[in-house]
Amino acid sequence: MKLANKVAIVSGGARDIGRAISVKMASEGAKVVVNYFDNEQDGLDTLEAIKAVGGEGIIVQGDMTKSEDVEKLVKAGTDAFGGEIHALINVVGGLVARKSLDEMDEDFINLVMRINFNSCFLATKATVPHMPAGSAIVNFSSQAARDGGGPGSWAYAASKGAVMTFTRSMAKELGSKGIRVNSLTPGLINTTFHDTFSKDEVRTKLAGMTALGREGQAKEVADLVSYLASDEASFVNGNNIDINGGLAFS
Repeated sequence: MKLANKVAIVSGGARDIGRAISVKMASEGAKVVVNYFDNEQDGLDTLEAIKAVGGEGIIVQGDMTKSEDVEKLVKAGTDAFGGEIHALINVVGGLVARKSLDEMDEDFINLVMRINFNSCFLATKATVPHMPAGSAIVNFSSQAARDGGGPGSWAYAASKGAVMTFTRSMAKELGSKGIRVNSLTPGLINTTFHDTFSKDEVRTKLAGMTALGREGQAKEVADLVSYLASDEASFVNGNNIDINGGLAFS
């Protein structure tokens, strides 16, 4: 139980990779504050999965691009579980749509930045005052931040690049408080993200280019997150860690 007696907030924690993280951390002993956006059933299903592994958690609706909703999420966690937050997992993000440069407008790129970067900033700013020394933040960047992304995803790639740089900056700024900050740069993971935005033939091709010859699974990402949030990773700080099965090397 590597996360026993810890409280964790998981933004976007009610489906796909977020749900896998919420359940994994609960199975390791954490009390989990699960944020969902617009589908309460996703939150309820995740809470049921947490209970099924003997864990404890709450679900909180909120738009993580709005500071008032982020503050509500953090307050719900501190009120429910004793005032301190020991892990923040910033999963919220999305590509929204594939658009080339000539199709792009200011409103769209601002939306993508709010979803992928502003949400990460707002959650970090709201949570850090409640984090004691030894706490950890895990952000989600993307392989797209390293290679520019696929066709029409440059806004997403740029926003995830901002997360990557923010991670390094916060590792320096918060290290003096004993708070570690890392991020993951996932490659091809089997989620509804790719069900929505990636063609089957593209996924098959990418899986074939991966050294392990397959897509990753949400549980495999969750296992890495739980390690980074635990004391076992006490000297891991400021890293953007690839989890892509050998699709690319950094």
